Amino acid sequence: MTQYNPAPDQDPGRARGLWSSRFAFILAATGSAVGLGNIWKFPYVTGENGGGAFVLVYLLCIAIIGVPIMMAEIFIGRSGRHNPIGSMKLVAERNLRSPAWRISAVIGMLAAFAILSFYSVIGGWAASYVSHAAMGDFTGGTAESVGNLFSGLLASPMQLLAWHTLFMALVVLVVSRGLKHGLERAVTILMPALFVLLLITVGYATTTGHFGEAVSFLFTPDFSALTINGVLVALGHAFFTLSLGMAIMMAYGSYLGRDIAVGRTAVSIGLMDTVVALLAGLAIFPVVFANGLEAGAGPGLIFQTLPLAFGNMPMGSLFGTLFFILLVFAAWTSGISLLEPVVEWVEENTSMGRSGSALSVGFLCWLLGITTILSLNVWSDVTPLAMFERFEGQTIFDLLDFFTANIMLPLSGLLTAIFVGWFVAKESLKDDLKLSSGAFSLWLNMLRFITPVAVVIVFLYNLLV
Repeated sequence: MTQYNPAPDQDPGRARGLWSSRFAFILAATGSAVGLGNIWKFPYVTGENGGGAFVLVYLLCIAIIGVPIMMAEIFIGRSGRHNPIGSMKLVAERNLRSPAWRISAVIGMLAAFAILSFYSVIGGWAASYVSHAAMGDFTGGTAESVGNLFSGLLASPMQLLAWHTLFMALVVLVVSRGLKHGLERAVTILMPALFVLLLITVGYATTTGHFGEAVSFLFTPDFSALTINGVLVALGHAFFTLSLGMAIMMAYGSYLGRDIAVGRTAVSIGLMDTVVALLAGLAIFPVVFANGLEAGAGPGLIFQTLPLAFGNMPMGSLFGTLFFILLVFAAWTSGISLLEPVVEWVEENTSMGRSGSALSVGFLCWLLGITTILSLNVWSDVTPLAMFERFEGQTIFDLLDFFTANIMLPLSGLLTAIFVGWFVAKESLKDDLKLSSGAFSLWLNMLRFITPVAVVIVFLYNLLV
């Protein structure tokens, strides 16, 4: 039986402030989860993997991987009431375990930092497309002209640097203002705005004449189109889209009041994240089908395929502008969450304060992002690990993406699942999660047996294929 030392009544971390309500926390956590992964990646991986069957597998993966690990991460954050590394160490010590388990949070925070460095560059793409759409640059466009617009952006280090700088400045501005005046105020404005913009875009999609085709594509399972690779993609995307393995939910959970039920809250976040992903599909696929374009167009679906469609549809400039504003909002809320865990750690371990910590971490992340910018043009032939066949031809950007998504996130999530599932006292978990006996047993068994196996499968597949 796991031993457990209860948390002291007077926890110094409690002075750090709390979310004003359960809804504020759900908005923040959903804002973290709802990002480019939902609105950019989910539609094209769905298109590549057969539509409805992929969606069903994805929903199952959210249930067996996403929600259990999310609950474990929130538990650690709320129980520790410190930055992710501090919380992991504290929870381990209370359960008479080695503080070395904090390596899970260390890996997650490093991953979040690295991801934000290139995520900011991609967020900058979305910001630049707002101006292009608003100025009518897509109107009457051809595949060649729209393609040239995108390739021209990637080929210009100065353009990319300007947009990257703007996006990172927006993220730092919010995080530097702390919980109440920064994180919470931002998500209570941006998330409702995001939902409104998404619903308006879906409404526009219903006028294309191909909305029914999109509904059928997303919700009619065709298991003959689903491959083993598609199942593994669904597993991996479910993990990525909920911001797991990045120490984000530990950081956000550290501001969560004891009176809030973690189980119901995690399920709510998973549901809202999934609804946004499906709405994004309903917004995008009717436009794609109406223009005879390919649903599985890959990463270029948002930045090449859709601009072509918007440029040749009635009111395309208006709705194209709204769509890319939506994309910027989604990227912004996720960027905020990626910066928060590292800033929280620096703030608690230095004398710089919140603003100084946000500026310092943001600046370092901005600097690392320059390597991604240069990888797209000037350094496109720089492949640091070309001596290994597995990484031949991969730029610095490719390597950052590979190591964070395929190694660091699954490893952090796996260690967290094992630690909470096997090395935290049951009475501690029961007391904190406030689940019924049946729900608690189901969650714990999934966290112990099903979730780790699924994560290991994805981990090995990504390494070996």
